Amino acid sequence: MRVLLLGSGGREHALAWKMAQSSMLDELFIAPGNAGTKNHGTNVAIDTTDFQAVKTFVLENTIDMVVVGPEDLLVLGISDFFAEDPELMKIPVIGPNKHAAQLEGSKDFAKKFMFRHNIPTAKYATFTKSTLNEGYAFLETMKPPYVLKADGLAAGKGVLILNTLKEAKAELKNMLADAKFGEASSSVVIEQFLKGIELSMFVITDGDSYKILPEAKDYKRIGEGDTGLNTGGMGAVSPVPFADATFKEKVKNQIIIPTIKGFKADGIVYKGFVFFGLINVKGEPYVIEYNCRMGDPETEVVIPRLKSDLLDLFEGVASQTLSERDVQFDERSACTVMMVSGGYPEDFEKGKQIYGLSSVTDSLVFHAGTKADGPAVISAGGRVLAITSYGKDIDFALSKSYNSAEKIEFEKAYYRKDIGFDVL
Repeated sequence: MRVLLLGSGGREHALAWKMAQSSMLDELFIAPGNAGTKNHGTNVAIDTTDFQAVKTFVLENTIDMVVVGPEDLLVLGISDFFAEDPELMKIPVIGPNKHAAQLEGSKDFAKKFMFRHNIPTAKYATFTKSTLNEGYAFLETMKPPYVLKADGLAAGKGVLILNTLKEAKAELKNMLADAKFGEASSSVVIEQFLKGIELSMFVITDGDSYKILPEAKDYKRIGEGDTGLNTGGMGAVSPVPFADATFKEKVKNQIIIPTIKGFKADGIVYKGFVFFGLINVKGEPYVIEYNCRMGDPETEVVIPRLKSDLLDLFEGVASQTLSERDVQFDERSACTVMMVSGGYPEDFEKGKQIYGLSSVTDSLVFHAGTKADGPAVISAGGRVLAITSYGKDIDFALSKSYNSAEKIEFEKAYYRKDIGFDVL
């Protein structure tokens, strides 16, 4: 099988690493990829949002399957582009179509879906610039803290949690009237705050059947003790100790099964990953958000724990035979620590040479924001490297990741030293 993987981050490096182990794989191309993905296939310099360029490459290189990493391509409709093109329609795309991707692309769409199918989630209302005053009035009916979510995609930074009514009203105006997140915040969802501990669960589905993957917990804040600004994720652990068999059974029955049935009831064609952003409130699961792809950095702990052939699962999705495929997990824990650029998530510096990668022997190093410059590896993003280790428990796996992080250097590198602090 000749496969094209779209994306350039840590998630895509983890997917490439796993697919490269498949006996079904003949050749893997990654567009655009990074300095790490080139170790598992051929990086291709394509603008992946230029669907015509993707088409040309797919046809010229007789690609058999396209795997989509990032959400923006799904929300833009790359699956629909393939399905509607006579030359491409027989080539499966792993990733939902544009309509289904609204589960991530629109918070309002997702909330309506959950309410329609009785999936537990926080109460909410949605407002636009023209209903700003109604938004103020709705905030006055809520108790602090106040949760404001940009309706559209905002690179993981469109959710604000505010402690005072004054701040909440000011930020609602910033988002709606002053376009704080651009088009993404032309609508804003105001949501009830749920107090609990968060985690993520993942399934892969062909639209009829599904397979549950290992769960994970990520750490969004830049500072230790979960302080400071939100980021794309500073680390992750799997499994999640408080997600016991009873809790996971509740998630399956109250959330996963109603979601898959909801797709069918609503005529939503869904082929790919579903990410459930959950919160455990006194032992009861609620959905905070859906994503229509794997998370990052969660992919870097979940995929290493998958013992099954990932390409075989993708082939099951493509041929609507996922129910016949086998899913097995590694019983060991896996823990990821992100090394990020100095200044991230605000203004940060790129172009720093990375040293010590070859000295890491105890961990997997997934590249998130890197590029090759001859034999050198250079930082090219805010989140630069994801260091993942296995261990008999989370503590042991984390200590290995931290030991490996100490061997890697680049100017102004930073990583949190307390990943897993709340579950250990």
